Amino acid sequence: MQIRRVAYDHPDAVKLNDQVQLEYAERYGDEGDITPLDATMFAPPRGLYLLAYDEQDCPVATGGWRAQDANDEGYADGDAELKRMYVVREARGLGLARRILGLLEEDARAAGRTRMVLETGTAQPEAVALYLSSGYSPATAKFGLYRTMDSSLCYTKPLTTR
Repeated sequence: MQIRRVAYDHPDAVKLNDQVQLEYAERYGDEGDITPLDATMFAPPRGLYLLAYDEQDCPVATGGWRAQDANDEGYADGDAELKRMYVVREARGLGLARRILGLLEEDARAAGRTRMVLETGTAQPEAVALYLSSGYSPATAKFGLYRTMDSSLCYTKPLTTR
């Protein structure tokens, strides 16, 4: 497997984003994640977008982070928000999400971000297990577009070393 930096609007990223939106719609019975996103949000140094490719050069996993600062959605100065963590069904269980997560954390830390934050949902127990086993803690205050929904789960992890 090879992990590459790409733009959020790269054709392979769009393909996997469409797939994850279908999975969100299936799991939650809605239209998917309606958080407004565009490619500039993931452009270094205020973000990063990664794709993993298999041996046939097919995209099989994705993830990104974007900078957030204090705003009316509950983010804090120095936050790096995880977005679009996804692995196609055929490639699950290979550790790709954990590898991408580690690379995103490393990049956000190098960019001076102090906390990684994410919003997931109750219908994604695999994601919750990944984040908890990777050192994330439930947020004391929810953030993000879905923060007022009962199905929303928010997690944080400090990126600074003590």
